[in-house]
Amino acid sequence: MNEFVVHTIPGSPYARAVLIALEEKRAPYRVVRVAPGTLRTPDHLARHPFGRVPILYHGDFRLFESQAILRYVDRVVPQPALTPKEAKAASRMDQVMNINDWYLFQGVANVIVFQRVIGPRLMGLTADEVAIAAVMPKAQAVFAELSRQLGDKDFFAGDSITLADILLVAQLDFFRATPEFTPLANPHANLLAWLDRMAARPSLVATTPERVAAMAKAA
Repeated sequence: MNEFVVHTIPGSPYARAVLIALEEKRAPYRVVRVAPGTLRTPDHLARHPFGRVPILYHGDFRLFESQAILRYVDRVVPQPALTPKEAKAASRMDQVMNINDWYLFQGVANVIVFQRVIGPRLMGLTADEVAIAAVMPKAQAVFAELSRQLGDKDFFAGDSITLADILLVAQLDFFRATPEFTPLANPHANLLAWLDRMAARPSLVATTPERVAAMAKAA
């Protein structure tokens, strides 16, 4: 099998989801480092026309958009399967993946994590407390719905790990670095227990931001 090559900024939760999936599949991969200040350069835009990460190369095949990458990996490395065979369970997986992208990340994590982590660490910015407070009601609604979706199951789409768990855990584990995570997550014991179980998996241990940074090679 051709090696998978993932271009990313080490620490990106979306790229981490791809790496987790590759680890779960025990598929060969390597990481190429993308510097944060290069996303709008011609070289990077030639790889991703919207200036984001990750980008996957598999032989001469190039793919961007994390959900597309995750589904591609699951198709070309079929075992262990990360998509349920049963239609309702697969649809629940798809639903949670879209909750992650459109409600947890968009308008919640992209505000809170940026204000608390990315802006201060990479740009020397001071957190905008007004912006953070404005999105907390949406954040509370998202965490409550994720808890409801999980219920008493071990994983979001049934009895085994799926792409939904992988995409979501990468985002929530990154969110843990903010002081807002505790008040948002503490009312939902099932969500916290799931996150702890996921964080203990070898695929999560192997893809921490520090480990990804150590394995990444400069582009």
